[in-house]
Amino acid sequence: MKGQMCWLASFGDVNKILHLRDAPHQPWKPYTSSVHRVPDLQIKGASKGWTTYQKLYKAGWTLVPTAQAYSLSSAQPAAVSG
Repeated sequence: MKGQMCWLASFGDVNKILHLRDAPHQPWKPYTSSVHRVPDLQIKGASKGWTTYQKLYKAGWTLVPTAQAYSLSSAQPAAVSG
């Protein structure tokens, strides 16, 4: 199975960024901490993770609606130190 993608807000931020997980039982992690990350376009106002989303969508990854992700038990984004 290919991974899953979802647009989620990160800890207190109102803006959503792409979050990924390789399997449904794993927690969501920001795309910036993923080995699947693609560099963002340097376009003002562009969504964070849009180029990664495009690449993974074409590769067969599934987009999970935000509301559905929050209703699942492992919906909270994982803490990322850095």
